[in-house]
Parts: sequence; C-alpha cells; structure tokens
Amino acid sequence: MVALLLALLSTFSIVANDPETGEWGIAVASKVPFVGQMVPWAKADAGAIATQAWANLGYGPEGLRLLSEGMSASDVIQTLTSADSLANQRQIGVVDSRGNSASFTGTETMFWAGGVTGQGYAIQGNILTGPEVVAAMERSFLSTDGEILAYRLLEALKAGEDAGGDSRGRQSAAILVVRENGGHQGSTDVLVDIQVSDNPEAVTELRRLYFRWWEPLNMLAMHDGERARAILSRMSAQEYDEAWMQNSVAWSMAMADLDLERALALALEASASEPEDANIMDTVAEVLYRLDRTDEAVQWGSRALELDPGNTYLLEQLTRFRGNPGGER
Repeated sequence: MVALLLALLSTFSIVANDPETGEWGIAVASKVPFVGQMVPWAKADAGAIATQAWANLGYGPEGLRLLSEGMSASDVIQTLTSADSLANQRQIGVVDSRGNSASFTGTETMFWAGGVTGQGYAIQGNILTGPEVVAAMERSFLSTDGEILAYRLLEALKAGEDAGGDSRGRQSAAILVVRENGGHQGSTDVLVDIQVSDNPEAVTELRRLYFRWWEPLNMLAMHDGERARAILSRMSAQEYDEAWMQNSVAWSMAMADLDLERALALALEASASEPEDANIMDTVAEVLYRLDRTDEAVQWGSRALELDPGNTYLLEQLTRFRGNPGGER
C-alpha cells in the first residue's frame, strides 16, 4: 500500500455521484487548514473518496486504484481498513462507479463521529457538534435532487455548517468534481477543483468562488444546455441574502437571456447592498442593455468605470453600450 501520511482531520464531508452526468465529487469542511489537500480524491468513471479523522492519505490513491479495477465501495473500505493497524482511528466515505456507497467510522474516532449513506452518496464527520450535522447534509442533498452535482454538494456542506459543523470551529473547505473530459476544452477530467485553505468563513468563501466559476460561459458549456437553463431558472426564483450571490445569478441569467426582468431585480438588489461595487454595476448595465434600455445601461456602465477607471473590460463594455444600441450582444 502507498506509504501512510497521517493527519488529524476534524471534518465533515459528502462524497457523491450523479449518474446522469457521469460526475463524482466531494465537498468537505474542517477546522484544520488545507483540508482540500488531504481529504478529497476522485477519478472519472471510477469513483470518489473522502479520507479523514486520523487520516490515512494512502486510502486516496490506493482506493481509487481499487475502484478503477471495479471493486465496490464497501469492498474498497474493507480492503483498506483490514490492512491498516490504525483503522479504528480512521474515517472514510466512498462512492463507486455504479453509485454504490459506503462509509466507515472507526471506534476510536473522536466524538461526535458517524455517517449516513444512500444510493449515490456517503456523508460522514468527526468531532462534530452532533449527528444533526450529517442528518442536515443528507436532507439538503436529497432535497436538491436534479441540480448540478457541485451545487448539491455545496448546499449540503452549508447545511452541515448551519447545523453546527465542526465543534472546534471553521478554517478550510474544498470541493472536487470530476467527469470524463470535463475540464477546460476537455483537456482533463477535473471539472471543479476549488480550495479555501485558511479562512474563518471557509464554506461561505468556497460557495462564493464556486459561483464565480459557475457563471454561464462555463456552466452552459460544461453541462447540457437545456438542463443548465432549467437549473438556472429554478435558482433565479430563490431569495438570496448575499449580494455576491444575487449578482452571480443575475449575470448568469443575462448571459443566458433568461427572465431579464428578474435578473434586473436581483442585480439592483445586489447593488443596493453594495452601492460602490463596480462589478455589480456592470451586471445591472448588462441586463439593461439586453432589455434594450441602452441609455440606462450607459449610465450604469459609466458609474462602474468611474469607480474603476483602469478597468479595460468596463471600458470595452461602455464602448459597446454606446456604440451598438440594439445591436449584437
């Protein structure tokens, strides 16, 4: 077996599969810094693994090798733990190539520790405030069925944190999602790989970074277009407290030419919360432009450029609004 690397990881994680898109992923949060470098492991068309507690990092590469050979999730855990003299201090969650799942919590892991599983997902955690953390994560994951896998994972992670999360506090979080040829221009299988290594609001920051990545030029290209539009339509109907989230959804709707009046309402709400944010002003301007309200788009674009006069993108946007009224977008 791969040589052991040990780390005490008080952690909660979810490992899952989307059979429709052929994606496997992990989302994880912890009081320990740099959790994304230790817990999540995934391989397209093979499966995904989270290794934590007094973590044996060798479980990652060795487990993926076994999954690639067609071994089931439960058999992978049995194989790994049976060869490990410290297995009672480990915790591991696995989803295999067929969506079968398994989770293992050693008897010597620190309270509270445990997990739940179902078809296509394994959720586990240790040194948590209580079993309500994994229960909340499971409810969230199941209730967002039909959404993009990464979004479901992040919502589950947020639910776990809201339910109490790591009893020692917050520090890092990560998400990893793979799909065959899912990376940029099909060059890799890594669809999403975002880590927040040292931040007291790591889950919030992870979600913010994901939604910056998720914007439609990526989302609509990397997922089935009709499904992506349907998901975006559902998301647009939700209420959001964070200005960055309102702005991200509004921008995505604008790029997809989807319910522009709702997009404008979201963008204006975001701008009311963050009135000096040039990026949000640009979103308002873009939506107005797509509504053929060119004069207003120019006004908002001009205000954005005044706040950030060296921004060449905002200058190009303003030039576009002024010089192409009602024209190509």
